[in-house]
Amino acid sequence: MAKAKKHDVWIDMTAMSDVTVLLLTFFILTATFLPPEPFRVVAPASVMEIKIPEYNVMTVLIGLDGKVFLNIDRPDVRLQALEQMASEYGVTITDQQKRVFVEQPFIGVPMNRMPAFLDLPMTEHDAAMRQYGIPNDSTNNQFTDWIQKARAIDSDMKITLKADESTPYPIIDKVMKDLVHIKANRYSFITVLRGAPEGF
Repeated sequence: MAKAKKHDVWIDMTAMSDVTVLLLTFFILTATFLPPEPFRVVAPASVMEIKIPEYNVMTVLIGLDGKVFLNIDRPDVRLQALEQMASEYGVTITDQQKRVFVEQPFIGVPMNRMPAFLDLPMTEHDAAMRQYGIPNDSTNNQFTDWIQKARAIDSDMKITLKADESTPYPIIDKVMKDLVHIKANRYSFITVLRGAPEGF
Protein backbone atom coordinates (compact mmCIF):
# COMPACT_ATOMS: atom_id res chain seq x y z
CA MET A 1 0.00 0.00 0.00
CA ALA A 2 1.49 3.36 -1.13
CA LYS A 3 1.75 6.17 1.42
CA ALA A 4 0.32 9.60 0.51
CA LYS A 5 2.94 12.30 0.27
CA LYS A 6 2.75 15.01 2.90
CA HIS A 7 2.72 18.54 1.54
CA ASP A 8 3.92 21.54 3.49
CA VAL A 9 1.18 24.07 4.12
CA TRP A 10 2.23 27.62 3.32
CA ILE A 11 0.02 30.59 4.22
CA ASP A 12 0.82 34.01 2.84
CA MET A 13 0.67 36.44 5.82
CA THR A 14 1.54 39.55 3.81
CA ALA A 15 -2.03 40.82 3.72
CA MET A 16 -2.44 40.28 7.48
CA SER A 17 0.75 42.18 8.32
CA ASP A 18 -0.31 45.04 5.99
CA VAL A 19 -3.66 45.34 7.78
CA THR A 20 -1.90 45.29 11.18
CA VAL A 21 0.49 48.08 10.19
CA LEU A 22 -2.38 50.15 8.76
CA LEU A 23 -4.44 49.77 11.95
CA LEU A 24 -1.45 50.63 14.15
CA THR A 25 -0.72 53.72 12.04
CA PHE A 26 -4.37 54.80 12.24
CA PHE A 27 -4.49 54.50 16.04
CA ILE A 28 -1.20 56.37 16.49
CA LEU A 29 -2.28 59.23 14.20
CA THR A 30 -5.72 59.64 15.77
CA ALA A 31 -4.63 59.31 19.41
CA THR A 32 -4.80 62.34 21.69
CA PHE A 33 -1.59 62.61 23.68
CA LEU A 34 -1.60 64.16 27.15
CA PRO A 35 0.75 67.10 27.61
CA PRO A 36 3.65 66.44 29.98
CA GLU A 37 2.83 67.82 33.44
CA PRO A 38 5.24 69.68 35.75
CA PHE A 39 4.71 66.98 38.41
CA ARG A 40 2.99 63.62 38.76
CA VAL A 41 -0.63 63.66 39.92
CA VAL A 42 -2.59 60.67 41.19
CA ALA A 43 -6.19 61.72 40.57
CA PRO A 44 -8.83 60.75 43.15
CA ALA A 45 -11.28 57.94 42.36
CA SER A 46 -14.89 58.60 41.41
CA VAL A 47 -17.95 56.57 40.39
CA MET A 48 -19.22 59.25 37.99
CA GLU A 49 -18.44 58.76 34.32
CA ILE A 50 -18.75 62.00 32.34
CA LYS A 51 -16.42 62.42 29.39
CA ILE A 52 -14.30 65.55 29.44
CA PRO A 53 -13.93 67.27 26.05
CA GLU A 54 -10.71 66.46 24.23
CA TYR A 55 -10.33 69.89 22.61
CA ASN A 56 -10.82 73.52 23.56
CA VAL A 57 -10.06 72.87 27.23
CA MET A 58 -8.15 74.70 29.96
CA THR A 59 -6.68 72.31 32.53
CA VAL A 60 -5.85 73.73 35.96
CA LEU A 61 -3.22 71.62 37.71
CA ILE A 62 -3.15 72.12 41.49
CA GLY A 63 -0.05 71.08 43.42
CA LEU A 64 0.09 69.66 46.94
CA ASP A 65 1.70 72.92 48.09
CA GLY A 66 -1.01 75.08 46.50
CA LYS A 67 0.93 76.06 43.38
CA VAL A 68 -1.29 76.40 40.31
CA PHE A 69 -0.39 75.62 36.70
CA LEU A 70 -2.52 76.12 33.61
CA ASN A 71 -2.67 74.33 30.27
CA ILE A 72 -4.59 76.00 27.43
CA ASP A 73 -4.77 73.30 24.78
CA ARG A 74 -5.23 75.64 21.81
CA PRO A 75 -1.91 77.27 20.80
CA ASP A 76 -3.67 80.23 19.12
CA VAL A 77 -5.63 81.07 22.29
CA ARG A 78 -2.55 80.52 24.46
CA LEU A 79 -0.49 82.92 22.34
CA GLN A 80 -3.17 85.64 22.26
CA ALA A 81 -3.61 85.32 26.04
CA LEU A 82 0.17 85.70 26.49
CA GLU A 83 0.22 88.85 24.38
CA GLN A 84 -2.64 90.37 26.40
CA MET A 85 -1.03 89.40 29.72
CA ALA A 86 2.33 90.84 28.60
CA SER A 87 0.63 94.10 27.65
CA GLU A 88 -1.28 94.30 30.95
CA TYR A 89 1.77 93.53 33.11
CA GLY A 90 4.24 95.64 31.09
CA VAL A 91 6.41 92.68 30.00
CA THR A 92 8.16 92.50 26.62
CA ILE A 93 8.04 89.10 24.91
CA THR A 94 10.13 88.54 21.76
CA ASP A 95 8.99 86.47 18.76
CA GLN A 96 11.46 83.72 19.71
CA GLN A 97 10.06 83.64 23.27
CA LYS A 98 6.53 83.40 21.85
CA ARG A 99 7.55 80.35 19.79
CA VAL A 100 8.98 78.70 22.92
CA PHE A 101 5.84 79.58 24.90
CA VAL A 102 3.57 77.87 22.35
CA GLU A 103 5.68 74.68 22.62
CA GLN A 104 5.53 74.69 26.43
CA PRO A 105 2.27 72.94 27.42
CA PHE A 106 1.83 74.43 30.92
CA ILE A 107 1.91 78.02 32.11
CA GLY A 108 3.46 78.17 35.55
CA VAL A 109 5.54 81.27 36.24
CA PRO A 110 4.71 84.88 37.22
CA MET A 111 4.60 87.34 34.31
CA ASN A 112 7.62 89.30 35.57
CA ARG A 113 9.70 86.09 35.28
CA MET A 114 8.21 84.93 31.98
CA PRO A 115 10.89 86.33 29.58
CA ALA A 116 13.77 84.84 31.61
CA PHE A 117 11.89 81.53 31.88
CA LEU A 118 11.32 81.37 28.10
CA ASP A 119 15.04 82.02 27.49
CA LEU A 120 15.96 78.87 29.44
CA PRO A 121 16.66 75.61 27.56
CA MET A 122 13.49 73.45 27.27
CA THR A 123 15.13 70.78 29.43
CA GLU A 124 15.17 73.20 32.39
CA HIS A 125 11.56 74.40 32.08
CA ASP A 126 9.88 71.83 34.34
CA ALA A 127 12.36 72.34 37.20
CA ALA A 128 12.10 76.13 36.91
CA MET A 129 8.30 76.05 36.72
CA ARG A 130 7.97 73.88 39.85
CA GLN A 131 9.66 76.66 41.83
CA TYR A 132 6.94 79.20 41.07
CA GLY A 133 3.46 78.37 39.81
CA ILE A 134 1.05 81.08 38.66
CA PRO A 135 0.48 83.65 41.44
CA ASN A 136 -3.07 83.37 42.82
CA ASP A 137 -3.06 85.35 46.04
CA SER A 138 -5.42 88.19 46.88
CA THR A 139 -2.99 90.96 45.88
CA ASN A 140 -1.65 89.38 42.69
CA ASN A 141 -4.04 86.88 41.13
CA GLN A 142 -2.53 86.24 37.71
CA PHE A 143 -4.29 82.84 37.59
CA THR A 144 -7.74 84.42 37.21
CA ASP A 145 -6.30 86.91 34.70
CA TRP A 146 -5.12 84.03 32.47
CA ILE A 147 -8.54 82.35 32.71
CA GLN A 148 -10.40 85.58 31.89
CA LYS A 149 -8.14 86.37 28.93
CA ALA A 150 -8.58 82.87 27.46
CA ARG A 151 -12.37 82.93 27.95
CA ALA A 152 -12.57 86.39 26.38
CA ILE A 153 -10.80 85.01 23.30
CA ASP A 154 -13.04 81.91 23.16
CA SER A 155 -16.02 81.82 25.51
CA ASP A 156 -16.66 78.14 24.68
CA MET A 157 -13.47 76.94 26.36
CA LYS A 158 -14.17 74.38 29.10
CA ILE A 159 -12.31 74.35 32.42
CA THR A 160 -11.09 71.19 34.15
CA LEU A 161 -9.39 70.92 37.55
CA LYS A 162 -6.81 68.27 38.28
CA ALA A 163 -5.34 67.69 41.72
CA ASP A 164 -3.68 64.83 43.57
CA GLU A 165 -5.92 62.69 45.76
CA SER A 166 -3.93 63.81 48.81
CA THR A 167 -4.13 67.56 48.07
CA PRO A 168 -5.70 69.29 51.10
CA TYR A 169 -9.24 70.49 50.44
CA PRO A 170 -8.62 74.16 51.45
CA ILE A 171 -6.09 74.42 48.58
CA ILE A 172 -8.64 73.15 46.04
CA ASP A 173 -11.35 75.31 47.63
CA LYS A 174 -9.18 78.41 47.12
CA VAL A 175 -8.94 77.68 43.36
CA MET A 176 -12.70 77.04 43.14
CA LYS A 177 -13.42 80.35 44.93
CA ASP A 178 -11.11 82.13 42.46
CA LEU A 179 -13.14 80.68 39.58
CA VAL A 180 -16.45 81.64 41.22
CA HIS A 181 -15.12 85.17 41.75
CA ILE A 182 -14.68 85.60 37.97
CA LYS A 183 -18.02 83.86 37.29
CA ALA A 184 -16.38 80.75 35.83
CA ASN A 185 -18.84 78.52 37.70
CA ARG A 186 -18.86 75.53 35.33
CA TYR A 187 -15.85 73.23 35.51
CA SER A 188 -15.04 69.53 35.79
CA PHE A 189 -12.77 67.55 38.09
CA ILE A 190 -10.48 64.96 36.52
CA THR A 191 -10.79 61.66 38.40
CA VAL A 192 -10.13 57.98 37.77
CA LEU A 193 -13.09 55.65 37.50
CA ARG A 194 -13.69 53.06 40.20
CA GLY A 195 -16.47 50.54 40.70
CA ALA A 196 -19.67 51.84 42.25
CA PRO A 197 -20.24 50.79 45.89
CA GLU A 198 -22.81 48.06 46.52
CA GLY A 199 -26.35 49.40 46.37
CA PHE A 200 -25.38 52.53 44.39
